[in-house]
Order: sequence, then structure tokens, then C-alpha cells
Amino acid sequence: MQGRAVAVGSASFAPAGGFVSVPSEQSHAVIIEAALNGINPRAPRDPDGIARDALACLEAGAAILHNHIDTPGRSTGAPPPTREEVAERYLLAWRQVFAERPDTLIYPTVGYAADVAGSFAHVELLAKGGWLQIGIVDPGSVNLGGCDADGIPTGGIVYSNSYDDIRHQMNLCTQLRLGPSLAIYEPGFLRAVLAWHRAGRLPAGAMVKLYFGGEYGYLGKTTAGPSFGLPPTEPALRAYLDMLDGTGLPWSTAVMGGDIFATPVARLTLELGGHLHVGLEDHAGPGLREATNAELVREAADLARAVGRPVATTADTRALLGLPSATG
Repeated sequence: MQGRAVAVGSASFAPAGGFVSVPSEQSHAVIIEAALNGINPRAPRDPDGIARDALACLEAGAAILHNHIDTPGRSTGAPPPTREEVAERYLLAWRQVFAERPDTLIYPTVGYAADVAGSFAHVELLAKGGWLQIGIVDPGSVNLGGCDADGIPTGGIVYSNSYDDIRHQMNLCTQLRLGPSLAIYEPGFLRAVLAWHRAGRLPAGAMVKLYFGGEYGYLGKTTAGPSFGLPPTEPALRAYLDMLDGTGLPWSTAVMGGDIFATPVARLTLELGGHLHVGLEDHAGPGLREATNAELVREAADLARAVGRPVATTADTRALLGLPSATG
């Protein structure tokens, strides 16, 4: 990848700085996504707090929002919430956001259920209610955990998605006319996506999201140590871009359990034509500097302008991704 431009849609960008053959301002605008909470204890959990942060991030320059929900009052061992309960919990925050910003692009996370259909049941409800234009696809499996006192990986969490599970997620996006948010935790995740792309079956509006493993990992563990996926380095980013070369798929970067702005990935992403995924879901870990969601979005917007790229509006983002119209 060294020394050649990387094609991104209709524009290409020089690896070390200047833009090449840019036909319009919109085509090289930077999409900033704010992932508001995840499991970070410092992030907003209740609907009012999520709504406040969401609106602040939109004001700061975010074009896409993503959040998780809590389920207060549910005791340990109780049956999982129904899909209606899950959808309503999201909407307690989202209604407040849409009341002020009806053009908002926001999407939920995966639910907890016995099978993939149950885990994504709330997505169907939210899409058919007209709230979604972006869906979720996690195209692979990954180990998540921490490390012991000797720095050895420990923990029993395996986030598992079989090829059949991935097919369900892809087909759901196609059926509901949702642009899939493609979470890439490991290189094998991207190889699965590229297989769908080569077959001409990747749902319209797809965006590849390259998740690098920061020192605290996805779970924001209490001590630094082994993490998932590739590290947030220039060679790692270029390895992913080599896999994407020639596809024209839009892509963004994030550092889970780390500070993306303290790595070479943030600026290099912008120089190479990519987009940024920030927020307190990613920026989690006791050794990281304190920041709010809106502050992280503003930092991303400032960096975009510093390298000569405008910040994408919601309308720009719909056009850049080619998002399908919402389902009825």
C-alpha cells in the first residue's frame, strides 16, 4: 500500500497528504460516528443521559450515532426482556433525539438471546417503525476478556457468530433495507464481508468499520494487557486497506479500549480517505484521559479540518453510503 492512492468511492486520496482527483466536497467529507456508551461505566446509561449526549454529539459534528441500553429493575436470573421491551427502551432516548433532529441516523446494538433471530428481533421492530436506516452485522467470532497478574489472557467470553448467523444478519439488512454497519474485530471478519461483496450480495449502504484492539480491550479492563484484533498501528491499518483495495467500500477506524487520537491511526485514516468512529464505548479504560462523547467528536472534527477535509452532514452521509430508503 505504501506510496499509492487508495480508492474510496469516486475519490482517491494520496497516502501522505494531498488529495487527488476529488470531484466534489461531499465525496471526501468525513463521516464521524459517535458510539455513546457500550459498557463504559463513565458513559450515559439512562435514556435522558443518552439523549443529551446524542444531541451534543450531533451538534459537535457526528453524523451517525450508536448506543446500548440498560434494563433497570431486572433481577439476576430473570427471563430476558422481550423484543418489545428492548425496542421501547431504545425509543425512550431516541424519541427525544428525533424530536429535535428528525434526520438523525442512529442504530442499536445486538440483543442477548438464545439464537441469532432473537438477538436481532428488536432491530426488525425498530426498522419497521421507521427509526432505522442502519443495521448491524458482526461477521465473525472473537475472544473477549482481560489478563491475570502475569499478563496472561483470561476470561471465558466468546462472542460467536457462525456463517449461518452472519447470513441471517446480512439477509435481515437486505429485507429491511438497512445499510449494514460491518464491525471488523479481526481480519477474518473482513474476509467474510469480502466474500459477500464478491458474490454481489452485500446489502446496499454498507460501511466497513475497522476496530483495532487498544491496550484495555473492548471490555475496558482494569489493567492493560492482551487485546483482540490488530493493534492500532500504521502497518495494521495498511494491511486492512490492502484487503479492501479495489472494492470501493467506505471504511472507518476505531480503537476499542484505547485513545484513537494517541495513535497514528486517526490522522492516517483521514489522510487515506477513511472516516472516524469515536465515543465512550471505544474510549474505555482506567488509564485513559477523561473526555466526554461530545469532546471526542469535536476532536475528530478538528482533525478532519486540519487535514483539509470537511465534516459530513447527515445528508452527506446518506449520499456517501448510498443508504436505502427506510422500510415501511
